[in-house]
Amino acid sequence: MEKIVIKATKRDLSGHQVKSLRRDGQLPGVIYGRHTEPINISMDARNASLALAKVSSSSLVTIDVEGTQYATLVREKQRNYIKGTIIHVDFLAVSLNEKLRANVRIEFSGVSPAVKDFNAVMVHGIQKLHIECLPADLPERITVDISVVAQIGQGIHVSDIHVSDKVRLLDNPEEMIAVATAPKIDETTVAAVPGAPVAADGAAPELSVDRGKKEDEAPAKKK
Repeated sequence: MEKIVIKATKRDLSGHQVKSLRRDGQLPGVIYGRHTEPINISMDARNASLALAKVSSSSLVTIDVEGTQYATLVREKQRNYIKGTIIHVDFLAVSLNEKLRANVRIEFSGVSPAVKDFNAVMVHGIQKLHIECLPADLPERITVDISVVAQIGQGIHVSDIHVSDKVRLLDNPEEMIAVATAPKIDETTVAAVPGAPVAADGAAPELSVDRGKKEDEAPAKKK
C-alpha cells in the first residue's frame, strides 16, 4: 500500500472549544506514544477523513506536524453517532526501530470444496491475529485460503498460517481459525429425500436432535 501522509498543525484549543475547529472544517486529534509527549493536532477534516477511510488499525500512517513527521498507528476514531463522520482521532506514535505488537484482521479467500460439494457451513473462530514485528513490516491483513478445506470436519489452525519471516504470530498455534461443519438437517429436507421414513399420517417423523419447528407451532391436522 502507498505511504499515507496526513498534514497537521499543533492546536491550543481543547475541550468544548474544539467545536469551533470542526465548524471551520478541521478535525482534531492527538499523537501520543512511549517516546512522544502528547501533541494535540488539527487536520483538514475532508482530506484526513478520506485518507483514514483507507486504513485499518494495523496500517502505518505518517502524520506531518508542521514539518516533523511521526510514524503512527490509528488507535481510535471517534464518530458522530448520527452523521457517522469522524470527530476525533487518536494516533499512537511508534519507533521504526522497535518491534511492536498489533492485531491484524484475517481476510478469507477461495472456495472450500467442503462447502461447494458437501453443503458444509464454514464457521470462523477468530477474525484477527496477534502479531509482533517492526512497524515497516506490519501487514494490513493476513489472507487465509479456505480452498484447502475439502471435507466436513476439516479446519485451519493458527499453525497452518504462513507469514513473512519478519512477522511472528503470537496466538496459540492450536487455535482454530475456520472449520467446516455439517449442515443443519430439518424435517422438510428429510421428507423430500426419496425413501425417507414417513409417519402414519403422512408427515415426516420427528428428529431426535433437531425437530426443525418451534414448540409453539400448532400440530398438523390429521386428514
